[in-house]
Amino acid sequence: MEIIHHKAEEYAKQYTFPLDTVTAGNEVFTKMNHPHAQMHSGHVQGKVLEMLSRMIKPVKILEIGTFTGFSALCLLKGLQQGGLLHTIEIREDDALTAARFFENATRSEMIRLHIGDALEIIPKLNEEWDLVFIDADKPAYIDYYELTLPHLKTGGWIIADNVLFHGEVLNTEIKGKNAIAIHAFNNYILKDNRVEQVMLTVRDGLMVIRKL
Repeated sequence: MEIIHHKAEEYAKQYTFPLDTVTAGNEVFTKMNHPHAQMHSGHVQGKVLEMLSRMIKPVKILEIGTFTGFSALCLLKGLQQGGLLHTIEIREDDALTAARFFENATRSEMIRLHIGDALEIIPKLNEEWDLVFIDADKPAYIDYYELTLPHLKTGGWIIADNVLFHGEVLNTEIKGKNAIAIHAFNNYILKDNRVEQVMLTVRDGLMVIRKL
């Protein structure tokens, strides 16, 4: 199901502030070279993530699913002085691509890139998070959420990507393990009285969650 109106997306991009040189270069590289370039967040969503990070002003950020590093570069913009952004990527090739872009980013020393399984790495990170961004394998979304929520500050934020999953969650009969998993995650958050949330219809859907 097509849920992105391309003319609206291009119009929104036209009226969205430009990306910086490193982030724009990452977008171009990913779109031209990556076999799964459709996973790239894109200019408009990237600026949404940047703006949210700037508003939240986090000291500690956790990103689950680095891909080629675009969203981390966007989230980094709001990170406060002395803060850290931990980002986890299971695919070594993508992590190495991200690392090359991170090296050229302003305040690159504030990024910690981890390569491996997030379910194993997260419990080893001794941090209290201000902001968590989930954009990894969909069947594990609830697991990532439960691993991070206890270590999220009261009033802290979780942002989950792909919560519309290409429009497949809108079908009367939801098929496919990823769409089923995302629908289950959305319902899980809906029923969780520890948080409040809003679903944004930006690109493939963002769920913005605040811990009460």
